[in-house]
Amino acid sequence: MMVTQAYAQEADTPAEGQVDGAQGAADALHADPTADTHATTEAHGGDHGSGVFPPFDPATFPSQLLWLAITFGALYVLMSKVALPRIDGILANRKAIIDADLAAADAAQQKTDAAIVAYETALAEAKAKAQGIANETREGIQADLAAKRAGVEADLAAKVSAAEARIAGTKAEALNHVDEIATETAQTVVSQLVGDVAADSVKAAVAKASKE
Repeated sequence: MMVTQAYAQEADTPAEGQVDGAQGAADALHADPTADTHATTEAHGGDHGSGVFPPFDPATFPSQLLWLAITFGALYVLMSKVALPRIDGILANRKAIIDADLAAADAAQQKTDAAIVAYETALAEAKAKAQGIANETREGIQADLAAKRAGVEADLAAKVSAAEARIAGTKAEALNHVDEIATETAQTVVSQLVGDVAADSVKAAVAKASKE
């Protein structure tokens, strides 16, 4: 803190007194060797008793107020012209960065939502297409199986009819052979019993017995 001229003058006055006191003490030293100790103690006691802390000295209040105003003005100019614009710029820059980040996040969210919608749409279309292919495949397999089954049934029916025809022919042929065998057997037996008999008579008798 600066000290005014009045305080400097007041400070000079004790200094001159101290010089005079020192001179007197030097003169007294030659007269009394113990006077040096008493003089030094009295000088220090006087300084402590009359000194005032400069900020609390009423004589320095005007200069203190002046320097306070100057310091406050300089601090205000420094803050308003340098510090506050820089802080404002930093805050504006940070706000712009935050706004840009929020905009980018919003755009990314919109892209994500669009991608999810496109994925769900493609998945639904794929499921529908797979279901259609499965239905077509199932219908084709069922039609193929029906056609094959119909072919197999027709083949079996034809084979059964052919087998029945063969069985009927074999049966008829067997029946014809049975009549012939029976006729020959009866003719042999009758010939041994009564002698020779006409074959037509034996055949007619066997046919009549077969019908009965």
